[in-house]
Amino acid sequence: MNAPGQLKEKPLPGGLSIVECEIPQPQLNRFLYQLVGEDWNWTDLNAWTNAEWQALVEQDCHRTWVAYLRGAVAGYYELYRPDGVNTEIRYFGLAPQFVGQGFGGALLSQAIRSAWGWAGTQRVWVHTCTFDHPSALSNYKARGFEVYREALG
Repeated sequence: MNAPGQLKEKPLPGGLSIVECEIPQPQLNRFLYQLVGEDWNWTDLNAWTNAEWQALVEQDCHRTWVAYLRGAVAGYYELYRPDGVNTEIRYFGLAPQFVGQGFGGALLSQAIRSAWGWAGTQRVWVHTCTFDHPSALSNYKARGFEVYREALG
């Protein structure tokens, strides 16, 4: 996505709130990664040490938001922008009990708005693979993303 105007927004449903974690907490990011990713076989960071999590989340180029519904963690997203201009939605997803309730498009819309709201962003991008929800790619496209590259393996 190369311009904020490309966003095809889905509004937040009533009761869903999204809050930025302004004070980095590596243990929280580890928990969110496992909560959201467990059902999708996200395992690449399971072996990370606390120091590796800390090194990631304490960078100025890394930010985290958590979605809540009635006090429960409904999902989260992380933005990562090491070059100062290209913002990646690094991790994004819903907690298992909230999948299929129509929250994904709204959470993604908020992630995209957050990315464009980060001063200096010139492009927003996300990657997906077969380890994500089967509707992930269609959600990305519905929000205005264009496929840049497809790869096998």
